[in-house]
This record gives sequence, structure tokens and C-alpha cells, in this order.
Amino acid sequence: MTLNIVASRDLHALPSMEGDLWSSSGDDPFFDIRFGFQRAPIVVAFLKATGSEGIEPKVYVNRGSGYREKDAISHPSRQGVILVADVGRSGLIRSMRLDPASGPAEFSFSVQSFADRESAQRAIQLRSAGDMAGAALWDIGRLPRFRIGLPSIRLQRKNAGLLKFLKAQHALAESLPPLRPEPQDAVWLSIVVPVYNAPKRYLDDLAASFAAQEIDGAELILSDDASTSAETLRWYESSPHLKRVRIVRNAVNGGIAKATNAGLAQASGTWIALLDHDDMVAPHALKVIAGAIASHPDAAFLYTDELVVNDQLKPNALMLKPAYDPVLLTGVNYINHFSVYRHERLREIGYLREGFDGSQDYDLLLRYLDGIPEQRVVHIPYPAYWWRRTGQTYSRRFLDRATDAARTALADRFARENEAVTVGSTLTPTLHRVEFPDPGPSGWPKISVIIPSRDSYGLISTVLKGLYEGTDYPDLEVIIIDNGTSDTRVLDLYRHYESSRAGFSAVIREEKFNFARAINKGMQQATGEHLLVLNNDIEIIDAGWLKEMVSCLKFAATGIVGAKLLYPGGRIQHAGVIVGFGGLAGHWYLNKPAGYGGPMNRLHLRNSMTCVTGAAMLISGDCARAVGAWDEENFAVAYNDVDYCIRAHKTGFRIIWTPFACLYHHESASRGSDLVGERKRRFEQEKDNLRRLHGTDTFEDPALNPGYEKGHSTPSLEIPAQLARPRRGRATIRDAGKRL
Repeated sequence: MTLNIVASRDLHALPSMEGDLWSSSGDDPFFDIRFGFQRAPIVVAFLKATGSEGIEPKVYVNRGSGYREKDAISHPSRQGVILVADVGRSGLIRSMRLDPASGPAEFSFSVQSFADRESAQRAIQLRSAGDMAGAALWDIGRLPRFRIGLPSIRLQRKNAGLLKFLKAQHALAESLPPLRPEPQDAVWLSIVVPVYNAPKRYLDDLAASFAAQEIDGAELILSDDASTSAETLRWYESSPHLKRVRIVRNAVNGGIAKATNAGLAQASGTWIALLDHDDMVAPHALKVIAGAIASHPDAAFLYTDELVVNDQLKPNALMLKPAYDPVLLTGVNYINHFSVYRHERLREIGYLREGFDGSQDYDLLLRYLDGIPEQRVVHIPYPAYWWRRTGQTYSRRFLDRATDAARTALADRFARENEAVTVGSTLTPTLHRVEFPDPGPSGWPKISVIIPSRDSYGLISTVLKGLYEGTDYPDLEVIIIDNGTSDTRVLDLYRHYESSRAGFSAVIREEKFNFARAINKGMQQATGEHLLVLNNDIEIIDAGWLKEMVSCLKFAATGIVGAKLLYPGGRIQHAGVIVGFGGLAGHWYLNKPAGYGGPMNRLHLRNSMTCVTGAAMLISGDCARAVGAWDEENFAVAYNDVDYCIRAHKTGFRIIWTPFACLYHHESASRGSDLVGERKRRFEQEKDNLRRLHGTDTFEDPALNPGYEKGHSTPSLEIPAQLARPRRGRATIRDAGKRL
């Protein structure tokens, strides 16, 4: 059977003797290679750039659900590439997609099918000795021939839930009354879009999405960076009829920052939003944003959620974001789009800086938010932005350069606060970890470690050995609060450490177990600058864990720091606690693999939380003094850490969870179950106390997006009955926590 080749609109055949010369315009050129149910099994494509610059071909493998970015295979840039694929002699999957280049280029292209590999090899050798000399051989092996059943069904179910969620959001937004911000007689919002060689369909989609917005007073500014594409230029010539759309034509190609700044200079809006030329404004987005501005007149900055779509605008995923979190922002630009800025402040900071290509928006955001109170940053839980993820943006094509630029921007951000930090990678290499300088042995504050315990020789000996021999921290005081050990091995262990380690003490008194009372006793004994509450069933596996926790107190207003805890089998036990889960509070992403990233890979980064577990909880001295004692009456055993964190949160202290301090937790190994007899009755009472004192059945945790349900540790989408209200950032005690 012969092959049928369909070229995209971004590809143009050039005159040549062989008829195999092509040029590409725009940033999404591709060939759709189609074959019949019965076909010759070996497909060979010959690609060669005609100029000095190489090409970066990409193949989209069709697994029965169309072409998806996750099924794409890329080849490094080369002058020539010979692609070999085995499509089988028959199959229900009858196509593959080949992107010959990642942008504008000229190249030769031909494709053949062969009955067997021997015939294909002879043709390859012949071409390699001639016009394809030096070309790289790219054999991608056997491709799927039949649709894969069960994963496809799961994908359909997932997308069905996403589509239902979007439909509900759009319907609720449509019913909102239009509420236009001031000024009533002028432009309130300018959307500025840098453009370079954009395909016509991208510009059509963008303009149509803007025109569909139901609220007046917004303008769309397309700032062209000296495009050379005839398709783009023709679109400009045909667009004068578009209402509220202005085109700024720059004579010289200066890059994305210059092009954006040229558009900003022409903007007349009180507020500014930035948008990429291949993306779109979601239905009813501007009405939702306008309402948030009108209802929060003191807001300095607003941002929305995002919908990720493919090149054909089919939804792939949602980016549901937390309320404003400046700690998370030091690890990733989770805010991204839509970002809505006050124009006056943008002018003050000088718009975008050059030299941050691929992360210019991140640098702008970090500079813009400097000094703005967190409560003046407003999150709008509505997917107002459609991000077309094709892999062709600058930041994705030049990922290393964009990552370096982001880390330079972060280092600059801390330098403005006179902090000389270094910025490295995390478990996700393109995300960031800010590392504060080590002050040396005499510069670290004294930490009082409080460990409630009784008997349990194996546990207490393990945690003490880890503290003294497995922890790289120079100034520790260890206080054991023991409610009646009778095990002579444990008593001998206490005597050993009392005689060999300065600052070790064990306070032993026979009494009923009350975790909150034990902590209060330890706090009364403590002489350290900060306190560390530590369970006796913790096992230390990383020497730098405590330095990381103490370093997190460098973040403004931080009063409590929690660690990443793993079960001994290596799965997640603690990655933060969400207040409101199950009407009470619960761990999210419980039992996920240790390296699991969670939404937007947040579990690979420091996060502001409302609550962390008391199994390993660092409390600053300022926080301990302000919040006071743990509640011995209402929370003797369960939820005492939740109560303490919520009280700290309400007082204005930040709570941070960090994955860079990782420990094993043998959870409740020394006490047993709380689900039988008297323990069960006490547990139920403590749950009632938590709901009564903190309203956890209606609590909206700023760490969790309102689009998620609260019934499971791994939350799924919740179809909304009403639009979630915009959320301000946290009210914090800005001067809480002493510097190292």
C-alpha cells in the first residue's frame, strides 16, 4: 500500500527537480503520514536542512488517542536525519506525525515504505552515500498497531470529569453580572501580547477569544517583533476591522522583552495582563477578573488558574493554584498566567528586563511583588487562561537557558534583601531550591529537641543515635519527657546520654499519656532559641535535615517548619496537612511514592501550609511565645499539632513544609491504635473539639485550590455549585522569627 502524506498549513512545497524541497513558517509545521490497514511495515523518512542550521525533528506516536505531547519523541539538532519506523503489516492505527523542524526552516523531505528491513537498509545505504551523507540514523522501533483499551478508557473518564468541571465553571461565570472596574469611561485593562511569526490560526484563535468577552473597557495590543513570516504579515493587513485590537509594529527584532515593553509603552489601561501569541483568553475570563478587581479595590496584583490545551485546543490538564505563596514562588513560577498587574507599578520598576529570555515573566513578577503585602495579592480560582502547550515556546525549546535565567532572577530577588543565596535544582531539575549561606558552627541558633517517650528501646535508641551521630547540627539540647518507662535498657540509655552528652536530660514521671502535656513540659525545660517537637518513632536518614528546617525560618514571618516524612517502605507519610480534609484535617498524597511530585510538582518544593505534623515540627521562639502552650485539655493525643498550627496561622505566622528535610516515620509504633475502647472514645471527642474550636468542616485552606474535593488524600476535581470567591494572601507577622 502507498503512503499518503498530508502537510500542515505551516509547510510550503518549493520548486525543485525532485519535488522534495519544503519550507516551514510558524512554529508548528508537521507531516501527517498515513497508511492503510494493510501496509508495507518499514517506513523511512529522509530529512535534511538546506542551510547551515540544523533541524530538530519530532515524531508523535499515535497510540490510538491521537497525537499527544506525552507520546512525542524528539531528536537533537542535526543537519540530516534518517527516520526508521516499523508500523507492522496491518493495524487499526494508521498514521504517525512527523514535525520536521521546531520553527521556520528550509529542508528536503521524502518518505518511502519497504516490505522488509533488508530493502530499507539498502535504500538507506544508497542515500547515505549520496545526498544524505553524514545524516544521523534514528530508528524509533516498533510502533503501536492497535488501540490500547483500558488506559484509553481511563483517559476518557479523566477528560470527561475535566470537561464537566469546565462546563460548570463557564456556566457559573456566564451568569455573573458584569461589574466593570474604575475608570468607567476609559480602558481598565490592556492585554499585551508579544508576537513573532505567529501562524494565522493562532492569531485568529486569540483575537476570537478576546472578541467573545462580554465586558467593555479592555484592549488587546499585539506587539510584533519584526516578524518575517508572510502569513503573519498578511494577517496584520487583514485585521484593521478588529475592535479594540491594536498592532504595534517594531522595525527591529529585539527579543521578547523588548517587544513586550514596546507594547506596554502603548498601553492605556489601569491594569496590565500579559499573554503569549499562541494562547487564548478563556470564556468569560475578563468578566470574572473585572469582578475580582471591583470587589478588591486595594489589590496590587491578581492571578488566575489555567487550562492546558493541546494544539487543537482540546483540554489536557488544569493548573489549580494555591492562594498566594511567596515561599512556593521561590521554587517555581506557579503564578504564570493570567497575571494582572497595576500599570503604575510596572512603570515604576521599568517593565521587563532584557537578559532573562525564557524567564522574563518570572523576573518581572519577583521584582513587581517586592514589598507588596501578601494580603494585597489576590488569587482568582477560575481557569481564565488557555495555555496551548506544544513544546515550541522559547522556555521549552531552550530549557537550560530559561532555567539559568530563572535562577539569576531568584538570586537577584534575595540580593535585594541583602541575602547572598545560591540557587540549585530539586528532584525536578528545572525547579529551584534557594540555599542560604551556612553561618558556621557558632552561627546556628540553639535548638531544644523535645521528645515524648515511654519504653520502646528500639525506637528511642534509634532517634537518639540519629540526633547525635547522624545529624549535622552544632548546637542541640535534647529533652526526653517520659511518662513512666520501666524498661531498664531505656533507663540505662538515658544515663549513658546524661553522662556523655551536654544538654541531654530525661524527665520521668509515671502518668497517663498526654502528648500536648509532654510538649508543654519540654517547653518549660527548654533553653534553646527555637524548639523542635520530635516523635520517638522518627528515624534520621539525612544529616542536613535540621539545618534545612532552621534555614526555612529565614522566610519572612515563619513560625513553624515541617519535614517530609516517609514510611519505612519509602512511601509518603507526610507532605503537609490540609485543614478541612474529611471535615477535620488530613495528610495529602498519603502513600504516594517518595518521588511523587503532586500538582505542579509542589511536593518537590517548599510550600506554605496551614498545618504540618507534630511528628517533626520546628517552632520558632517568637511563635512559641505568641501562641503559648499546647492544648492539654481538648487535644491530649490527637489533633494537638493541628490545633497548634491553626492557632499559629491565625496569629499571623507562616507554616512551611520542606521536602529537603526528609525522615522516616514509624507512625504510632510505640502506642498502638486509637480505634478501640477508651482510646476510640477519646479520639472521637478530640475530633468534635477540632470542629468546634476551628470550624474545620467549613475551613478553606489557602494551600488547597477550591476546585479540589476534600474527601480523599489524593483530591480530585469537585464540580462547583457556585464560583469560588477570590482569595487574598495570608495576613502575616512580617517581623516574626529571628534571623540566623
